[in-house]
Amino acid sequence: MFRNSRLGCFLLATLLCAAAARAQQNSPQVQAGGGKIYLDVTVSPKSGPPVADLQQQDFTVLDNNSPQAITSFAAVTGRQAPVEVIVVIDAINTDAREIGYERIQIDKFLRNEGGRLAYPVAIVVATDTGAKIAENFSSDGNALSTAMDRDQIGLRDIGRSAGFYGATERLQYSLQALNQLTGSDAPHPGRRILLWVSPGWPLLSGPEVELDAKQQAGIFAQIVEFSTQLRQARVTLYNVNPIGAGESVFRGTYYEEFLKGVSKPSQVNLGNLGLQVLAIQSGGLALDFNNDLPALLQQCISDVAPYYELSFAAPAADRQDEYHRIEIKVAKPGLIARTNQGYYARLAPQH
Repeated sequence: MFRNSRLGCFLLATLLCAAAARAQQNSPQVQAGGGKIYLDVTVSPKSGPPVADLQQQDFTVLDNNSPQAITSFAAVTGRQAPVEVIVVIDAINTDAREIGYERIQIDKFLRNEGGRLAYPVAIVVATDTGAKIAENFSSDGNALSTAMDRDQIGLRDIGRSAGFYGATERLQYSLQALNQLTGSDAPHPGRRILLWVSPGWPLLSGPEVELDAKQQAGIFAQIVEFSTQLRQARVTLYNVNPIGAGESVFRGTYYEEFLKGVSKPSQVNLGNLGLQVLAIQSGGLALDFNNDLPALLQQCISDVAPYYELSFAAPAADRQDEYHRIEIKVAKPGLIARTNQGYYARLAPQH
């Protein structure tokens, strides 16, 4: 698949390890056997919009298959839900021509329903220099669309290296942009929805991509950090693939190999940091093989509410970064609950 892949992975894993170490120093700690885990839960049938009017007794929370008592519960409905939406135009993994097409499609989404947006929306462009707000939060889709046309955002083509090293650079830039939007975000009330318009960043996984123990440890630390950041910042990530029906089935579904949560460094691949993987693990969706980009964006918005806020006490952990799989069961048949699929317990520092 790639030549010189061990060297490329070494360089990448070194950067990931350093970034994770910095982030963990500033991240709130989940206390062993005393911290609260807060979740935003969407409940829907296999196909169709989320459902309302469920009660606390309709939910069962499982932590590593063990039922947990729900310590708080609230149902949130309607457009009054405390939600902000960020539409991310990925200029790292798409070229200027494709971005021009995306902007036309996003314009249609913004002007739908007369430009009356369900929630405040901001437009962000992710480039090799980071994630930058192009248009700030507004509920007026017409105004956002006009501002996009005026500012001509996202049309600069990034000079890309070829082959494995080019893919490594794109992955680095992509993770830096995601970290900027999740780990460095100022506190804000309610949920934040990231609609990342992108074919996804390189997964850099396969039989010829070999990782040693040190590299796996660095990547595992970054997986832990992104999982924690997304959950604590109440960010639900959605991936909307603009390639549509032109996407190859293999490339469009390969991320599914990495959806299972990893509990130790020896299990990791760089594919565990894929955009689609992080989206689904955050409780969001990965949408592809559809050329109607405005409809896909609207599907994500329609998926936001109603939803349910609940919490439970984290069970005692035996070790740092111990993985806990979360499962939410709903008593009513035919309904599926989506939320963060797991968390990593962090032990209280010893004094």
